[in-house]
Amino acid sequence: MRWIATLLTCCLPFPVLAHPHVFIDTGLEFVVDEAGNLTHVRVTWAYDEFYSLLVLEDMRLDQDGDGVLTEEEEKFLSGFDAQWVEGYNGDLVIRMGETVIPLSGPLEPQATTEDARIVTTHLRSVEGTPVPASDLSIKAFDESFYTAYEVTRPVTVSGPVICQIDRSDPDIDAELAQMQAFLRTLDADYDLEENDIPLVGEKFATEIRLSCPNT
Repeated sequence: MRWIATLLTCCLPFPVLAHPHVFIDTGLEFVVDEAGNLTHVRVTWAYDEFYSLLVLEDMRLDQDGDGVLTEEEEKFLSGFDAQWVEGYNGDLVIRMGETVIPLSGPLEPQATTEDARIVTTHLRSVEGTPVPASDLSIKAFDESFYTAYEVTRPVTVSGPVICQIDRSDPDIDAELAQMQAFLRTLDADYDLEENDIPLVGEKFATEIRLSCPNT
């Protein structure tokens, strides 16, 4: 997450500009059927050590501090991040062209710890008509950039057909340069809280492209 530290440094003169408070390493599993349609997405979130510590302390888990949860503690923790408000997209956007694919809320939430970090998974089903996974664009991001997602965990496909996965990582230097240029256009007394704060999350998101043969 070194580039995020660079982002924070460039924005220090404007502390109210959106910047990450929570850091999540993300993994994705795409589930396709025999017709090459996307049916589900399983999402893995591995939270940063500091946020994990705050959650565990708040929920009074891992009291011995060994970073390992008991089976009962895992059950208690599971679903802590699956209580979504209405309209929340789960910080995951799947597009077919310009069309956003509707997804269900989180199903089958599970949680554990790895190296003192909370790691959770949840399943989301594709809603509505079947969606051919012939050329889908997938991005995990929080548009406000309060939470920073990096796709560092495995991205896989489960199903009876062989699919191709490609990824395109953002040009961090170019995006940072644009943000710095924007900041330089602002007056010193410009109040970002009273004006529209730029929604920069998608600019720093990795794009995953999924292509499966349609049968």
